[in-house]
Amino acid sequence: MTVARRVAPGREADFEEFSDALTRAASAFPGFLGAGMLRPGHVGEPWHVVFRFASIADLRHWEESAARAALLDRAEDLVHSTSVHRVSGLETWFALPSRTAPAPPRWKMFVVSLAGIYVLQLVLNLVVTPLALPLPLRVGVVAVAVTALMTWLVMPRLALLLQDWLYSPPRRA
Repeated sequence: MTVARRVAPGREADFEEFSDALTRAASAFPGFLGAGMLRPGHVGEPWHVVFRFASIADLRHWEESAARAALLDRAEDLVHSTSVHRVSGLETWFALPSRTAPAPPRWKMFVVSLAGIYVLQLVLNLVVTPLALPLPLRVGVVAVAVTALMTWLVMPRLALLLQDWLYSPPRRA
């Protein structure tokens, strides 16, 4: 979940303390995976805070908690406006350490995922086919291997290798 907040002028230090308190509170909830803050490039632009949870249910538990509500109430005078953006699914394959930027465009995620899955499918089918396993078992072995390799080996490396292209700003006409 990414939260963009416009901070009241002159209250930036207070907002940072508030954001730290919010992160500490969130870290006590099940499924909390981390948080990060992006300070604006210019005065008056929104501050972005990213919260990562293991599941939508864990995120909802945090969002609906009394602890979060109390912190938000106390900080009402710090923030002029708030917008929230939630992501799930493929975006997690493109999470890079120390990078809290929004996920790349979906079409770029599709292209990179397709390339990784295609190569793995091709190689694994060449390896598994000679074993003459029954089709359901062969498909199961390949599906498990592709999913595991994509999650823990291929995508972290592809996302890092292609980060300049994946996260490049769109070209203006």
